[in-house]
Amino acid sequence: MLEKNSQPNLTLDRIFNSTEFNEEALGTFLWSKRRAGYFRVVASEPTGEGKNLVWYDTESDHCEVIVPSYAFVPPGESQPLALNDIAFSEDESKLLIFTNSKRVWRYHTRGDYWVLDIATRELRKLGGSAAASTLQFAKLSPDGARVAFVRENNLYVQELRDLQITALTYDGSDTIINGTSDWAYEEELDLRDAYRWSPDGQSIAYWQLDTSGVRTFFLINNTDGIYSRPVPIAYPKVGEQNSSARVGVVRVSGGETLWLNIPGDPRNH
Repeated sequence: MLEKNSQPNLTLDRIFNSTEFNEEALGTFLWSKRRAGYFRVVASEPTGEGKNLVWYDTESDHCEVIVPSYAFVPPGESQPLALNDIAFSEDESKLLIFTNSKRVWRYHTRGDYWVLDIATRELRKLGGSAAASTLQFAKLSPDGARVAFVRENNLYVQELRDLQITALTYDGSDTIINGTSDWAYEEELDLRDAYRWSPDGQSIAYWQLDTSGVRTFFLINNTDGIYSRPVPIAYPKVGEQNSSARVGVVRVSGGETLWLNIPGDPRNH
């Protein structure tokens, strides 16, 4: 017989539909590059609605709210953004926010990105007219003037001054993949974010994968509805043809890509 106020026996609902058994985690934790301390995203008080970005001094108990939860509320909205991930510019004057994320295979790598000017509290959405949750791997340039991102297998750069977007690649398709990876490279080499800024912020190096000729493997999805459906993946079995891979460098102003001369077979090196 259960004692008064004791929990009932384990049920599937308690295990899978509640947060009762979720493990505690540190959450967002970023070391400051400008002063001795670190940043955390913590629940706002006293209501707990939304999250504050707080700086903690490592040499004392002092802490300071850098961005209050209300500053994460987009214009015209009533609720703050869900902070799936954040990143600072090098001078910590801007905050890149990843939200509304969707899963791609194993991880939530597609979503929406916003930039917050910490001094003025101006919050602006990136991607122009892009559909919701279609941007991947957005990164601020070293000088904080631009953001690059991948969308639908093409690479883009957006100016933060006027939000103008420049396409750096145009050939992205079901078989040509720029700035991210195919299923096999993600699975076997842990490669997802497949581009890098140059130190001066004027160029970007990126991987391009061509899956043409890679045979299709079908997974069967039995869980999304009452009928199963096949999920096609360009997947090279042992001894079969791999994707072709190459690395190029392109200026942020656009133009032709300079492809690096890498020795060996691009489908096997």
